Amino acid sequence: MSGCIISKRKYEVNLLHSQQYQKKLKRKRLANDGKALLLLLPSLIFLTTFTLVPILKSFYISLMDLQLGMKKPIFIGFGNYVELFTSSLFWKVMGNTLLFAIMTVIPSMVLGLGLALMLNMKHKLTGLFRVSFFSPVVMPLIAVASIWMFIYMPDAGLLDQLRASFGLPGQIYLQRSSTVLPALAVVYNWKEAGFLMIFFLSGLQSISTEMYEAAKIDGASKFTIFRKMTIPLLMPTTLFVSTIALTDSFKLVDHIAMMTEGMPNNSSTTLLYYIYQNGFNFFNQGLASALTVILLIIMLIASSLQFFTADSRIHYN
Repeated sequence: MSGCIISKRKYEVNLLHSQQYQKKLKRKRLANDGKALLLLLPSLIFLTTFTLVPILKSFYISLMDLQLGMKKPIFIGFGNYVELFTSSLFWKVMGNTLLFAIMTVIPSMVLGLGLALMLNMKHKLTGLFRVSFFSPVVMPLIAVASIWMFIYMPDAGLLDQLRASFGLPGQIYLQRSSTVLPALAVVYNWKEAGFLMIFFLSGLQSISTEMYEAAKIDGASKFTIFRKMTIPLLMPTTLFVSTIALTDSFKLVDHIAMMTEGMPNNSSTTLLYYIYQNGFNFFNQGLASALTVILLIIMLIASSLQFFTADSRIHYN
Protein backbone atom coordinates (compact mmCIF):
# COMPACT_ATOMS: atom_id res chain seq x y z
CA MET A 1 0.00 0.00 0.00
CA SER A 2 2.77 2.41 0.96
CA GLY A 3 4.58 1.52 -2.28
CA CYS A 4 1.53 2.57 -4.32
CA ILE A 5 1.32 5.86 -2.45
CA ILE A 6 5.02 6.54 -3.09
CA SER A 7 4.64 5.68 -6.77
CA LYS A 8 1.61 7.94 -7.04
CA ARG A 9 3.49 10.73 -5.30
CA LYS A 10 6.44 10.30 -7.71
CA TYR A 11 4.05 10.38 -10.67
CA GLU A 12 2.48 13.62 -9.40
CA VAL A 13 5.90 15.19 -8.81
CA ASN A 14 7.08 14.17 -12.28
CA LEU A 15 3.85 15.48 -13.81
CA LEU A 16 4.29 18.77 -11.99
CA HIS A 17 7.86 19.07 -13.15
CA SER A 18 6.79 18.23 -16.70
CA GLN A 19 4.07 20.89 -16.62
CA GLN A 20 6.51 23.44 -15.22
CA TYR A 21 9.03 22.51 -17.90
CA GLN A 22 6.39 22.87 -20.62
CA LYS A 23 5.37 26.28 -19.29
CA LYS A 24 9.02 27.35 -19.13
CA LEU A 25 9.60 26.09 -22.68
CA LYS A 26 6.49 27.93 -23.88
CA ARG A 27 7.64 31.18 -22.23
CA LYS A 28 11.07 30.77 -23.82
CA ARG A 29 9.50 30.15 -27.24
CA LEU A 30 7.28 33.22 -26.87
CA ALA A 31 10.29 35.29 -25.83
CA ASN A 32 12.24 34.12 -28.90
CA ASP A 33 9.26 34.83 -31.15
CA GLY A 34 8.95 38.26 -29.60
CA LYS A 35 12.62 39.01 -30.27
CA ALA A 36 12.29 37.81 -33.86
CA LEU A 37 9.20 39.96 -34.37
CA LEU A 38 11.00 42.93 -32.85
CA LEU A 39 13.90 42.47 -35.29
CA LEU A 40 11.47 42.18 -38.22
CA LEU A 41 9.39 45.17 -37.12
CA PRO A 42 11.47 47.89 -38.92
CA SER A 43 11.29 45.97 -42.20
CA LEU A 44 7.57 45.30 -41.76
CA ILE A 45 6.93 48.98 -41.06
CA PHE A 46 8.99 49.98 -44.11
CA LEU A 47 7.23 47.47 -46.42
CA THR A 48 3.81 48.42 -45.12
CA THR A 49 4.44 52.17 -45.45
CA PHE A 50 6.14 52.19 -48.84
CA THR A 51 4.65 49.09 -50.54
CA LEU A 52 1.34 47.89 -49.14
CA VAL A 53 -0.19 51.30 -48.38
CA PRO A 54 0.64 52.78 -51.84
CA ILE A 55 -0.81 49.67 -53.54
CA LEU A 56 -4.06 49.92 -51.57
CA LYS A 57 -4.23 53.68 -52.14
CA SER A 58 -3.66 53.24 -55.88
CA PHE A 59 -6.49 50.72 -56.05
CA TYR A 60 -8.76 53.09 -54.11
CA ILE A 61 -7.95 56.05 -56.38
CA SER A 62 -8.44 53.85 -59.46
CA LEU A 63 -12.12 53.62 -58.51
CA MET A 64 -12.43 57.41 -58.54
CA ASP A 65 -12.70 60.14 -61.14
CA LEU A 66 -9.88 62.37 -59.89
CA GLN A 67 -8.48 65.02 -62.20
CA LEU A 68 -6.78 68.39 -61.90
CA GLY A 69 -9.16 71.09 -60.68
CA MET A 70 -11.64 68.74 -58.98
CA LYS A 71 -12.32 69.61 -55.36
CA LYS A 72 -13.46 66.10 -54.43
CA PRO A 73 -12.98 62.77 -56.20
CA ILE A 74 -16.12 61.13 -57.59
CA PHE A 75 -16.63 57.40 -57.08
CA ILE A 76 -17.17 55.72 -60.46
CA GLY A 77 -16.42 52.08 -59.58
CA PHE A 78 -14.62 50.30 -62.41
CA GLY A 79 -15.28 53.13 -64.85
CA ASN A 80 -11.57 53.84 -65.36
CA TYR A 81 -10.91 50.17 -66.18
CA VAL A 82 -13.82 50.10 -68.66
CA GLU A 83 -12.46 53.24 -70.32
CA LEU A 84 -9.02 51.64 -70.66
CA PHE A 85 -10.19 48.27 -71.95
CA THR A 86 -12.35 49.96 -74.61
CA SER A 87 -9.53 52.28 -75.71
CA SER A 88 -7.50 51.40 -78.81
CA LEU A 89 -4.58 53.44 -77.44
CA PHE A 90 -4.43 51.27 -74.32
CA TRP A 91 -4.12 48.09 -76.37
CA LYS A 92 -1.49 49.72 -78.58
CA VAL A 93 0.49 50.60 -75.44
CA MET A 94 0.12 47.04 -74.16
CA GLY A 95 1.40 45.71 -77.49
CA ASN A 96 4.38 48.08 -77.35
CA THR A 97 5.17 46.94 -73.81
CA LEU A 98 5.00 43.25 -74.73
CA LEU A 99 7.08 43.75 -77.87
CA PHE A 100 9.70 45.70 -75.96
CA ALA A 101 9.91 42.92 -73.34
CA ILE A 102 10.47 40.35 -76.10
CA MET A 103 13.25 42.49 -77.60
CA THR A 104 15.04 43.08 -74.28
CA VAL A 105 14.64 40.27 -71.72
CA ILE A 106 16.44 37.44 -73.54
CA PRO A 107 18.99 39.66 -75.39
CA SER A 108 20.03 41.51 -72.23
CA MET A 109 20.45 38.20 -70.39
CA VAL A 110 22.52 36.70 -73.21
CA LEU A 111 24.72 39.79 -73.34
CA GLY A 112 25.09 39.81 -69.55
CA LEU A 113 26.07 36.12 -69.52
CA GLY A 114 28.55 36.64 -72.36
CA LEU A 115 30.22 39.53 -70.56
CA ALA A 116 30.33 37.51 -67.32
CA LEU A 117 31.97 34.56 -69.09
CA MET A 118 34.55 36.92 -70.55
CA LEU A 119 35.35 38.43 -67.16
CA ASN A 120 35.47 35.00 -65.51
CA MET A 121 38.52 34.16 -67.60
CA LYS A 122 41.78 35.09 -65.91
CA HIS A 123 43.76 37.68 -67.87
CA LYS A 124 45.56 40.94 -67.23
CA LEU A 125 42.82 43.28 -68.47
CA THR A 126 40.02 41.83 -66.34
CA GLY A 127 39.82 44.92 -64.14
CA LEU A 128 39.69 47.28 -67.11
CA PHE A 129 37.01 45.20 -68.84
CA ARG A 130 34.95 45.03 -65.63
CA VAL A 131 34.91 48.82 -65.33
CA SER A 132 34.19 49.26 -69.05
CA PHE A 133 31.28 46.80 -69.09
CA PHE A 134 29.71 48.19 -65.91
CA SER A 135 30.13 51.89 -66.75
CA PRO A 136 26.88 52.16 -68.77
CA VAL A 137 24.94 51.09 -65.67
CA VAL A 138 26.18 54.01 -63.55
CA MET A 139 26.31 56.50 -66.40
CA PRO A 140 23.85 59.42 -65.97
CA LEU A 141 20.76 59.09 -68.11
CA ILE A 142 21.30 62.48 -69.77
CA ALA A 143 24.70 61.25 -70.96
CA VAL A 144 23.24 57.96 -72.24
CA ALA A 145 20.47 59.81 -74.10
CA SER A 146 22.95 62.28 -75.61
CA ILE A 147 25.30 59.52 -76.81
CA TRP A 148 22.60 57.45 -78.46
CA MET A 149 20.70 60.40 -79.92
CA PHE A 150 23.96 61.38 -81.62
CA ILE A 151 24.40 57.80 -82.88
CA TYR A 152 20.82 57.74 -84.22
CA MET A 153 20.92 61.29 -85.65
CA PRO A 154 19.72 61.26 -89.28
CA ASP A 155 22.49 61.68 -91.88
CA ALA A 156 25.08 63.20 -89.49
CA GLY A 157 24.85 60.47 -86.84
CA LEU A 158 27.46 57.76 -86.35
CA LEU A 159 25.18 54.97 -87.57
CA ASP A 160 24.20 56.78 -90.76
CA GLN A 161 27.83 57.72 -91.39
CA LEU A 162 28.73 54.02 -91.23
CA ARG A 163 25.87 53.20 -93.58
CA ALA A 164 27.01 55.93 -95.99
CA SER A 165 30.49 54.42 -96.11
CA PHE A 166 28.89 51.27 -97.55
CA GLY A 167 26.73 53.26 -99.94
CA LEU A 168 23.51 52.75 -97.97
CA PRO A 169 20.94 55.53 -97.48
CA GLY A 170 20.33 57.12 -94.08
CA GLN A 171 17.48 56.19 -91.74
CA ILE A 172 15.24 58.09 -89.33
CA TYR A 173 15.48 55.69 -86.42
CA LEU A 174 13.66 57.56 -83.64
CA GLN A 175 10.99 59.18 -85.81
CA ARG A 176 9.75 56.07 -87.62
CA SER A 177 7.17 53.68 -86.13
CA SER A 178 8.90 50.57 -87.44
CA THR A 179 12.33 51.39 -85.98
CA VAL A 180 11.76 53.42 -82.81
CA LEU A 181 11.14 50.47 -80.45
CA PRO A 182 14.09 48.40 -81.75
CA ALA A 183 16.30 51.49 -81.44
CA LEU A 184 15.22 51.98 -77.81
CA ALA A 185 15.70 48.25 -77.16
CA VAL A 186 19.35 48.52 -78.29
CA VAL A 187 19.92 51.38 -75.83
CA TYR A 188 18.22 49.44 -73.04
CA ASN A 189 20.18 46.24 -73.67
CA TRP A 190 23.44 48.20 -73.79
CA LYS A 191 22.70 49.68 -70.38
CA GLU A 192 21.08 46.63 -68.75
CA ALA A 193 23.63 44.00 -69.80
CA GLY A 194 26.30 45.32 -67.42
CA PHE A 195 23.85 45.19 -64.52
CA LEU A 196 22.87 41.57 -65.21
CA MET A 197 26.54 40.70 -65.77
CA ILE A 198 27.27 41.24 -62.06
CA PHE A 199 24.79 38.53 -61.01
CA PHE A 200 25.99 36.06 -63.63
CA LEU A 201 29.62 36.69 -62.67
CA SER A 202 28.79 36.04 -59.03
CA GLY A 203 27.09 32.77 -59.99
CA LEU A 204 30.01 31.67 -62.16
CA GLN A 205 32.56 32.35 -59.43
CA SER A 206 30.52 30.29 -56.93
CA ILE A 207 30.97 27.13 -59.06
CA SER A 208 33.82 24.96 -57.78
CA THR A 209 36.88 24.89 -60.04
CA GLU A 210 37.49 21.27 -59.01
CA MET A 211 34.44 20.20 -61.04
CA TYR A 212 35.86 21.85 -64.14
CA GLU A 213 39.26 20.23 -63.57
CA ALA A 214 37.65 16.80 -63.20
CA ALA A 215 35.67 17.30 -66.42
CA LYS A 216 38.84 18.32 -68.31
CA ILE A 217 40.66 15.23 -67.04
CA ASP A 218 37.76 13.11 -68.34
CA GLY A 219 38.27 14.68 -71.76
CA ALA A 220 35.21 16.93 -71.93
CA SER A 221 35.37 19.78 -74.44
CA LYS A 222 34.80 23.41 -73.47
CA PHE A 223 31.38 23.43 -75.14
CA THR A 224 30.35 20.22 -73.33
CA ILE A 225 31.50 21.65 -69.99
CA PHE A 226 29.51 24.81 -70.64
CA ARG A 227 26.38 22.95 -71.73
CA LYS A 228 26.46 20.09 -69.23
CA MET A 229 27.95 21.82 -66.16
CA THR A 230 27.95 25.60 -66.31
CA ILE A 231 24.38 26.14 -67.50
CA PRO A 232 22.72 23.67 -65.06
CA LEU A 233 24.75 24.96 -62.09
CA LEU A 234 23.97 28.53 -63.11
CA MET A 235 20.19 27.99 -63.31
CA PRO A 236 19.36 29.42 -59.83
CA THR A 237 21.17 32.62 -60.79
CA THR A 238 19.52 32.58 -64.22
CA LEU A 239 16.07 32.36 -62.64
CA PHE A 240 16.82 35.34 -60.42
CA VAL A 241 18.28 37.34 -63.31
CA SER A 242 15.35 36.53 -65.60
CA THR A 243 12.91 37.85 -62.99
CA ILE A 244 14.89 41.09 -62.70
CA ALA A 245 15.17 41.44 -66.48
CA LEU A 246 11.44 40.89 -66.94
CA THR A 247 10.36 43.39 -64.29
CA ASP A 248 12.91 45.96 -65.49
CA SER A 249 11.63 45.73 -69.07
CA PHE A 250 8.16 46.73 -67.85
CA LYS A 251 9.57 49.73 -65.98
CA LEU A 252 11.00 51.59 -68.95
CA VAL A 253 10.12 55.28 -68.75
CA ASP A 254 13.27 57.39 -68.50
CA HIS A 255 14.72 56.48 -71.91
CA ILE A 256 11.40 57.26 -73.59
CA ALA A 257 10.98 60.56 -71.74
CA MET A 258 14.46 61.69 -72.76
CA MET A 259 14.63 60.38 -76.32
CA THR A 260 11.18 60.06 -77.95
CA GLU A 261 8.39 61.17 -75.56
CA GLY A 262 6.30 58.31 -76.91
CA MET A 263 6.52 59.51 -80.52
CA PRO A 264 5.83 58.95 -83.32
CA ASN A 265 2.08 58.47 -82.86
CA ASN A 266 2.58 56.67 -79.52
CA SER A 267 4.68 53.99 -81.22
CA SER A 268 7.22 54.09 -78.39
CA THR A 269 4.76 54.59 -75.53
CA THR A 270 5.01 51.73 -73.03
CA LEU A 271 2.73 51.06 -70.08
CA LEU A 272 4.80 52.84 -67.45
CA TYR A 273 5.32 55.88 -69.67
CA TYR A 274 1.56 55.92 -70.31
CA ILE A 275 1.07 56.00 -66.53
CA TYR A 276 3.52 58.90 -66.33
CA GLN A 277 1.66 60.79 -69.06
CA ASN A 278 -1.74 60.39 -67.41
CA GLY A 279 -0.46 61.18 -63.94
CA PHE A 280 1.91 64.09 -64.58
CA ASN A 281 1.05 65.47 -68.02
CA PHE A 282 -2.73 65.07 -68.15
CA PHE A 283 -3.17 65.03 -64.32
CA ASN A 284 -5.75 62.23 -64.51
CA GLN A 285 -4.87 60.46 -61.28
CA GLY A 286 -7.79 58.03 -61.43
CA LEU A 287 -6.80 56.67 -64.83
CA ALA A 288 -3.11 56.63 -63.89
CA SER A 289 -3.91 54.62 -60.75
CA ALA A 290 -5.97 52.12 -62.76
CA LEU A 291 -3.02 51.67 -65.13
CA THR A 292 -0.73 51.20 -62.14
CA VAL A 293 -2.94 48.43 -60.77
CA ILE A 294 -2.99 46.73 -64.18
CA LEU A 295 0.82 46.96 -64.41
CA LEU A 296 1.17 45.49 -60.90
CA ILE A 297 -1.12 42.56 -61.76
CA ILE A 298 0.73 41.85 -65.01
CA MET A 299 4.12 41.88 -63.27
CA LEU A 300 2.89 39.63 -60.46
CA ILE A 301 1.40 37.10 -62.89
CA ALA A 302 4.43 37.12 -65.19
CA SER A 303 6.94 36.82 -62.35
CA SER A 304 4.94 34.07 -60.59
CA LEU A 305 4.56 31.99 -63.75
CA GLN A 306 8.22 32.43 -64.55
CA PHE A 307 9.36 31.58 -61.03
CA PHE A 308 7.16 28.53 -60.38
CA THR A 309 7.52 26.96 -63.83
CA ALA A 310 11.30 27.41 -63.92
CA ASP A 311 11.94 26.67 -60.25
CA SER A 312 10.52 23.14 -60.58
CA ARG A 313 13.34 22.29 -63.01
CA ILE A 314 16.17 23.76 -60.94
CA HIS A 315 18.34 21.89 -58.47
CA TYR A 316 19.88 24.04 -55.76
CA ASN A 317 23.18 23.08 -54.19
